[in-house]
Amino acid sequence: MKYRRLGKTELDVSVVGVGTWQFGGDWGKDFNQSEVDAILSKAKDLGINLIDTAECYGPHHMSEKFIGDFLSRDRREDWVVASKFGHKWHENWGNAWSVDDVRIQLEESLAALQTDYIDLYQFHSGSDEVFNNDELWTMLDKQLQVGKIKNLGISIGANDNIYQTAKATEVGAKAIQVVYNRIDQIPEKEVFPSCIEQDLGVLARVPLASGFLSGKYKPGAVFSDNVRKGHEREEIDNKLRLVEEIQKNEVPEGVNMAEWALAWCLQHPAVTCVIPGCKSVEQVEANARAAQLDLVKDDHPGAVKK
Repeated sequence: MKYRRLGKTELDVSVVGVGTWQFGGDWGKDFNQSEVDAILSKAKDLGINLIDTAECYGPHHMSEKFIGDFLSRDRREDWVVASKFGHKWHENWGNAWSVDDVRIQLEESLAALQTDYIDLYQFHSGSDEVFNNDELWTMLDKQLQVGKIKNLGISIGANDNIYQTAKATEVGAKAIQVVYNRIDQIPEKEVFPSCIEQDLGVLARVPLASGFLSGKYKPGAVFSDNVRKGHEREEIDNKLRLVEEIQKNEVPEGVNMAEWALAWCLQHPAVTCVIPGCKSVEQVEANARAAQLDLVKDDHPGAVKK
């Protein structure tokens, strides 16, 4: 594994993390605790130390609860745990942007994760209107001071949201999370230059373009998961034809496409870490192998390598 400094957080994170949206059940598979344990245990064995989750990944903090159960039996200090605030999914899915709502969410996330602190607490894909709330950021700063949050971040909803990115340092955020992959390179235009200028860490989510860059699918493929099944047929096939061209013209012979796609993200100087989801131990192993490709550099030579 290779490691990089996550912006001004002073955290050294593995260049490949574990995204955990799938633990909430939206990707067509319901997980149990033993499956989550196996995935996170394998991730740790491979040197991965960052877990990214959120309050609304599954009802009633489902993803966070799976992770918390695992952490309660592991060494919490070995992990960088990133979570998010601003939405809720209890009996119904909705938004929760008031100061009181976010304060409650923080306590619920801490309880679900079975931890006293969250390493990176991220504003979760909210509008500029709810972002511009001094009372919210003041409350969060107080949580930083008492140690319940170690660092703040912003998970921007639109991958061209330069407004929230540019305001990151002003509100005390030290990292940006954004959709970035070989198909969707929009952050390179303005978001990444702003991140470099402010020394913000960057977590690249959806680095495999919701599985399109896995190399497993051909035009005409039918998806049943909640994320992709609603896409128009023409849109899906256009993406899959593009992927075929990328695989033919850009992926070196003998290199797995998914591994290459993760490494491709990591070659950009703004990107600290990719956070692909994984449904199995085998996918964790494949994701981790991306760090071995020559595209990926390690900016922390003192870190322990595994």
